[in-house]
Amino acid sequence: MPLKEALTNDLKDAMRQRDAVRRDTIRLLLSAIGYEEKAKRTDTLDDDAVMQVLSRQAQQRRDSIEAYQKGDRADLVAKEEAELAIVVQYLPQPLSEDEITVIVQSAIADMNATGPQDMGKVMGKVMPQVRARADGKQVSALVNRTLRSL
Repeated sequence: MPLKEALTNDLKDAMRQRDAVRRDTIRLLLSAIGYEEKAKRTDTLDDDAVMQVLSRQAQQRRDSIEAYQKGDRADLVAKEEAELAIVVQYLPQPLSEDEITVIVQSAIADMNATGPQDMGKVMGKVMPQVRARADGKQVSALVNRTLRSL
């Protein structure tokens, strides 16, 4: 079943169960998908594109949580965390740091990278492989640390 269809079905279930947080979060996700479809001028996005939208939505919530924590807004932190928990259910299982390290080392070997000046090339090779399964900041730090140790 396509991911967008699964979201629509889950929205209906949330409405039947009167789960307001789940309902509202899924509506926001479907809205973001709709905006992306309009931006790309297509009727429907494939699962890969939907996964990218969901990944951006998850990252947006992580950033909001961080900002609200700095602003000492525990009520908004709780709301964003609840939404993030729902969004994460639709994303693939995150990669462990060891798995990311293997991908990074493979990319460095493939690109014949020799130091930090090759970070852009390595990141360009790594990110499509870990998309929606790893945080870009974490990957960037790992690539940087690995390239500096060469």
